[in-house]
Amino acid sequence: MTQSKSKPKSNCKVVACYRHLASCVGGCTDSLQLRDELRQTREKAQKLAGDICHHLTSHLRDKSLPDGQRKEMELLWVAFSSCLELLHVDMCKVLNISGIVSLADSASLVHTGLEGGCSDVAARALSLPNLNQAQTDSLPAGLESQECNTMELEISQIDRMIDDMEMKVNVLRWLVEPHGPQYADPLSSTDSASMALLSIDEEQQAPTSQPLCQRSHIFVLLLLLGVFFVAATLSLCIFFFS
Repeated sequence: MTQSKSKPKSNCKVVACYRHLASCVGGCTDSLQLRDELRQTREKAQKLAGDICHHLTSHLRDKSLPDGQRKEMELLWVAFSSCLELLHVDMCKVLNISGIVSLADSASLVHTGLEGGCSDVAARALSLPNLNQAQTDSLPAGLESQECNTMELEISQIDRMIDDMEMKVNVLRWLVEPHGPQYADPLSSTDSASMALLSIDEEQQAPTSQPLCQRSHIFVLLLLLGVFFVAATLSLCIFFFS
């Protein structure tokens, strides 16, 4: 079970790295090195996704799987499928921006104000001490069109994988809920402090609110007595002068 959890966690980390790198496409930090890092991260994510999909599908289709393990597999399934959809969205985003912004025309890059690269982030996500970076800074002829064609094929593969997942295993995401103390959501220190301050304020305001209530009651009582006195006076005047 520990091994089955490690790969989905690694996949989430790689997909998060790809999302971070994809946010730089078309900006002033976009470069041939960034596109190469995106390619390596994307390949790693797809390799992990294929292994995880086969592993989870085989377990969830097993009718003899115990209920406890099935619930755990369903949690991993929901996390993995959501992660796969995020990867698909980011791949489509990179493909669309790559078709609009070309590395050959540096003037078309958007000056976002960011500086530096993302090699360290990508290397940690790929578990590589040194990321294999592009050996040349010049853009080879036809590389961008070739990369776009490759990404289109990879996006279609992700589409088929998502469809196969939904066809082979019917896991209703809105019915899958985490259980156990490890999924509890305790109050943070900030929330606890806020609750403590709120209770103190309520305790301090309680004594001051009581006199206000008493004053309002006295005012209503005096008003009723005044109305009664005026009514009695008018009744007597009518009786004596009629």
